[in-house]
Amino acid sequence: MAKLGDFMRIKHGFAFKGDYITAEDNEIVLVTPGNFEIGGGFKEKKCKFFSGDYPKDYVLHADDLIVTMTDLSKQGDTLGYSARVPNSNRIYLHNQRIGLVDVFNPNADKDYLYWFMRTPQYQKKIVATASGSTVKHTSPSRICDVEINLPSIDKQKKIASLLTSIEKKIHISERINDNLEQQAAALFSSLYNRSNTEVRYTDLIQILGGGTPKTGETAYWNGNIAFFTPKDVGTPYTFITEKTITEEGLSHCNSRLYPVNTVFVTARGTVGKVGLSGVPMAMNQSCYALVGKETHQLLVYFYTLKAVDRLKHKASGAVFDAITTRDFDSEQIMKLSDDNAKAFLYVAEPMFQEILNNSIENLQLSTLRDFLLPKLMSGEIDVSSVQL
Repeated sequence: MAKLGDFMRIKHGFAFKGDYITAEDNEIVLVTPGNFEIGGGFKEKKCKFFSGDYPKDYVLHADDLIVTMTDLSKQGDTLGYSARVPNSNRIYLHNQRIGLVDVFNPNADKDYLYWFMRTPQYQKKIVATASGSTVKHTSPSRICDVEINLPSIDKQKKIASLLTSIEKKIHISERINDNLEQQAAALFSSLYNRSNTEVRYTDLIQILGGGTPKTGETAYWNGNIAFFTPKDVGTPYTFITEKTITEEGLSHCNSRLYPVNTVFVTARGTVGKVGLSGVPMAMNQSCYALVGKETHQLLVYFYTLKAVDRLKHKASGAVFDAITTRDFDSEQIMKLSDDNAKAFLYVAEPMFQEILNNSIENLQLSTLRDFLLPKLMSGEIDVSSVQL
């Protein structure tokens, strides 16, 4: 047994001026706690960017090991977890409250420490020693005080290699999915822009609602039915929801069980997010379920993205805090001709089937990774017996 501080040190980030922080993607990412996934790992979506001058000493490099020292959630969902800086064309800036880990002791493998700092046991110790109630904070010294039982350097490398191979497969599939969706979106836009038939959105698409079972009735909750809310929008598919309900709960709420490929749009809370159901699920009243009237669900998905984009532009300068059925009823969209719709689906349907298959496989790989991680780290599973 030893302490993490016997093998590594943590460098604080720089206090970048808030005046230059922007949501506009200029390829200069200001790394924040929001870039850490729950469970660890780097989250590229919803980045913040920096438009001012920055010190070169605080530019991160590909594969740098970083750790988050602040968390805004009451539970400290991401506090202390590690991530690796992506290998991309973007510039990543080392912001304050993000620690840069320097592994100086040759007896410790950097990749192994990265995975150790993603174990639930490690993270619980960080949260237990954190300061603050609303915003939780940790520090380099608290992180470095955590004890670790290091196996031999060869075993460390084998364990890290095994887990990294799973994560790399997940990332490759995510990039393939992003690429496929961008191709489908580009094809749809080119056909949409050439269309000359304008129709009412609700002439093509039916708008259905949802509801919530009584929250105090325990028999309605924590069942096997996914329960979609605005927090659960996937990219583009949602498989796992924060809340689940029982069959009895479904029978006591104003939502039907919506099938795979139902289009959901968030109407309140985080407004205007559009996604697809990856498994059958019910839905709360802050969303709409959109089902085509003799219109394929993929077309419903892309028509809805166009309609929501127009609604957002109409609300420019105003608070876009809700979407009503009246908004959709008054919205006009360009309808693809039958030939163009057929041509689009011929290309896009196999693409989205691959996206769905890749997403299901990633879900299985993530489950495998999370199952193996603590067992490999504790020695419960002998790494030499694991073959992938």
